[in-house]
Amino acid sequence: MVNWIFVGASTIAAQHMIGAVRAQSGHDVSWIVSGSASRVSRWAGDHGISNATSELSEALADDSASAVYISSTNEKHFAQAMAAISAGKHVLCEKPLALTPTEAAEMVKAAKNAGVVFGTNHHLRCSGSHRKVRDLISSGRIGKVLSLRLFHAVHLPENLQGWRINDASAGGGVIPDITVHDADVARFLLGEDPQDVVAQMVSSGMGRGVEDSAMSVWSMPSGAMVMSHESFTHPFAGSGLEVHGDAGSVFATGVMTQEPVGTVELVTASGREAIAFSGHSLYAQGVAEFVEAMSGTERPAADGVDGIKSLAVALAVRQAAQTGTRVEITYGEFA
Repeated sequence: MVNWIFVGASTIAAQHMIGAVRAQSGHDVSWIVSGSASRVSRWAGDHGISNATSELSEALADDSASAVYISSTNEKHFAQAMAAISAGKHVLCEKPLALTPTEAAEMVKAAKNAGVVFGTNHHLRCSGSHRKVRDLISSGRIGKVLSLRLFHAVHLPENLQGWRINDASAGGGVIPDITVHDADVARFLLGEDPQDVVAQMVSSGMGRGVEDSAMSVWSMPSGAMVMSHESFTHPFAGSGLEVHGDAGSVFATGVMTQEPVGTVELVTASGREAIAFSGHSLYAQGVAEFVEAMSGTERPAADGVDGIKSLAVALAVRQAAQTGTRVEITYGEFA
């Protein structure tokens, strides 16, 4: 039996990650850690978890638990991950890894030095739709990529609002919440890192002290351009992505989601073609690849460096929007 410690009694843990862990043969969640003693006990009972605590150190002292999943508020990720790494646990952390790329890099280096696996839970790259789009690009079906459009404007449900819309110190705002996803999607699909960015952002009524909508354009080393739109305030916008090349285009609609839904269509001179893709669980796939990495046979679907780079892009978007200038994206030693 491989036991997991869950840090953060979050919605994503409840709705997606407990099931994803339990879908792996011989894996279970044995601890839940959260700040409120009464909440964590109730949450443990609701989800059949045998141990609950408000003290991370208590859970980390359990030698029978070898993996930690972190889905607490963003400002807590760094200290919690570093504690788990120091305890010799493998760590799968929600995005963004930390509040700064410097902290994220420290987490990644600490895990490497400790000999434990460190992954970023970028679920979209685990979807059948995104993997099929990447295959269409890499196989040359659309020729040379000219542009990528990411539209990820949604209406944030009331139960998820809280710190995401009113607490900058906790890492709130649409940019660390959604732009960081789109940065990883662009890197995953195109196989290259954005170079620089221009952007605008607004707080249009939902956000209090943080941005709730952003638009940006990124330059890629290949010459391709990326246009990205994220929002918490668009109830009917839909989501998706378009990749345009000199020999064809891919239209993926409704695929920027936690579920294996949506459609993918390839358009070339030969006409329109509906593209089938796997309907597997995004989160079960991500956990499965993390488990394989724990055994030493594979890498996580998104490793720590992927998490550093998506965070660097997102923070460059925020800086560009704040300053009204073009911002070069720097990746430090991981460039």
